[in-house]
Order: sequence, then structure tokens, then C-alpha cells
Amino acid sequence: MTTATVAPPTGAAPLDLARGFLTGGVIGAALAAFVVGCTLGRIPLIVAGPALLAVYALLFRLAGAPRRAREGALAPLTALALIDGREVRTVKDETDVPVCFDLTVAPDLAPAFRIRITQGVHVSELSDHRPGTVVVVRYPPDRPWLLRIVKRPTPKWEDRAAGAVLEPAPGPTLVADRQDGCAWSLTTLLGVLLGAAAVVLLMRAELFGKDTEAAAARPVASSSTSTSTSTFAVTATVDSMATGTVSFGPGRSVLDRGVLREAVESLAGGGAGRQALTVVVREQLLTVVFAPDGVSVPAFDPRSLPFDRLPALVEEARTALGVDAPRTWQLSAERLAGVLTIRVGVAGAGGSASLEADERGTVVRRSPAH
Repeated sequence: MTTATVAPPTGAAPLDLARGFLTGGVIGAALAAFVVGCTLGRIPLIVAGPALLAVYALLFRLAGAPRRAREGALAPLTALALIDGREVRTVKDETDVPVCFDLTVAPDLAPAFRIRITQGVHVSELSDHRPGTVVVVRYPPDRPWLLRIVKRPTPKWEDRAAGAVLEPAPGPTLVADRQDGCAWSLTTLLGVLLGAAAVVLLMRAELFGKDTEAAAARPVASSSTSTSTSTFAVTATVDSMATGTVSFGPGRSVLDRGVLREAVESLAGGGAGRQALTVVVREQLLTVVFAPDGVSVPAFDPRSLPFDRLPALVEEARTALGVDAPRTWQLSAERLAGVLTIRVGVAGAGGSASLEADERGTVVRRSPAH
């Protein structure tokens, strides 16, 4: 009996891992887009999440159609196989138990080969699958690792198995149970996390701006100090993450010359100053979220903002981005992506618009009204 040399699968193929990573990325981005859209009230984002999943599923199906057609054109082979050995893996309170079989497969028109598979067998049929028993198997000719023992063969094959005498074949064993689940799962999980992170980073300015406004409006039961002057009143609230706010009295604007710089310095303190996670500015309110002590996060010195350029950025956003009758505006600064980013958003009867500037106050991106 001639033995075929069959190369067993050696784990997840690079293409399988790439598909898993891409699938995870699409799932993560779609879920994050849906959640962020619900949080911000953005209908396009809410719709984009499920739509992205549907489009990807359709493309994935179409891309695999040629392979499925090739595989479907090949009729499965039926052959006799000798059970060289078996290992019953006991499962409590189960009628079908997993059994690891070592088989010698003897096709009619091809060399014999050895294979190891795991297949569920009913407890009442374990005696029919003892070592030395000849059984009927079926498998795709181009993918022998998908081999299965036929539980109810046709009378013709049942008679052949009853009268056949096979010998164990020497040579390598094809391992059908590929150990690729862990690698594929980790790759897919990484794709999910990166896809979700990409969406959150793209919408970070609006998300963190929304969180900052909520934190500023929420009462906090903790130690606080307040001082008042004729120009503005400062209220600093300290909890697990220090938040400082400056509110300006009637007739005063945060964009008045020198007012914003003075307010930021009053919160940041002297010396090296405290590092900030986010700075949010509105017409008569300044909010600074400071980085927690002893934690490494992408923070910045709020006193390094280009204060002289901020009024011009707000004015450009209000007048040059196509928003008719702008009612509200908000300026935010953060360094979560590694570089300081200043974003100004405006909203009014004519819609909403925004622009982004770098650490020098130079505009790098404009999003007109829509």
C-alpha cells in the first residue's frame, strides 16, 4: 500500500488572519459609530454603523463566491478507513461525546494516508468505533482535513466495510483539528479595538466637549474654593479629576483682550503649572479639565495656547463658514492625538460648522455649514 505525503495545516494562514483583522475592524468601527451617533444625536453616524456592516457582509459574500463555486464543483469522495486508535474525551451529561480518531484512509484511486480528526459519537455507538474497525468516510478531494466518518453509509459501502481488511499506513499524520482559534480570535479582537478607537479619535473633539459641558454643569460634593473680582468669578472644584471653571459677569466676554489668558493662569497656578487634558471656552465660561497627578496621559500646558489668535478663530468660524445667524459657539483644545488641536464649532439657524487649528493658531481644516 502506497502512502501519500499530505502536508497538514499548520495553523491560521496569513490570509485568514488578515480577514479576521479586517472583519474585527469593520465590526468595531460600525459599533462605535452607532454608539457615538446615539451619544451625539448624529443621525448619519447612527445609520452608518449598520450600513457599514451590511455592505461589508455583502462584499465578503461576493468575494468568496468563486471559491465556493470551485469547491461545490468537486464531488466529495467516499472511502474506507481503518481506526488505528481513538481517545474518548469524556463530557459530563452529554449523549454525544467528542472522540479523537487516528485513521488510515484508503481511497480507491489514490494512495492511502493517515489523518487525525475529532468527531462527536453517540455513547451507544462507541463500541462500533473501536481500534481495528473499518469505517466509511467522506471528504472533499482538495481538502482532506475536512474528513468525516459517515454515520449511516449506504448498504453498498456498509457491505464493503464489513468485508474489508486494511493495514495501518506508515508516514506522517494529517492533523485535521487546526489550532488556529486563539490566533484568529486575538487578531479579530485587535481589529475590533482599533476600529472602535479610530471612530472615537475622529469624533474626540465633540465627544470630550460634550463630556466637559456635562461635568461642568453637574454638582460635585467635594472641597471647593471660590473667589470673586470685578472682572470674573473663579470656582475651582477638585475631585478625582480636577476641573476648574471660570464664569464671567454680565458685559464681559472671554474673548476680550487679555481676559482668557488671565483666567487660564488663575486656574493653572504658578511655577510649572498644571497640565490639562481639555480646555473648553464659550462666550462667558471657561472650563479646564486637569490631568490626574501621577498618571501618564497626553496633556498640555493650558498657558501655551495661542491666546492672541483665539478671537480671530472664533470670528472666522462665525462669519466665514456659511452659518446664518450663528447662536452659539464653542472652542476646545486637547492633545489626545499627540499634537495640540484647537477646534471651534458654531451652530445656528443655518446649520453647524467647524474649523481646526494647530498649536500656533493656524487653521488646518474647515468644515463649512451643512
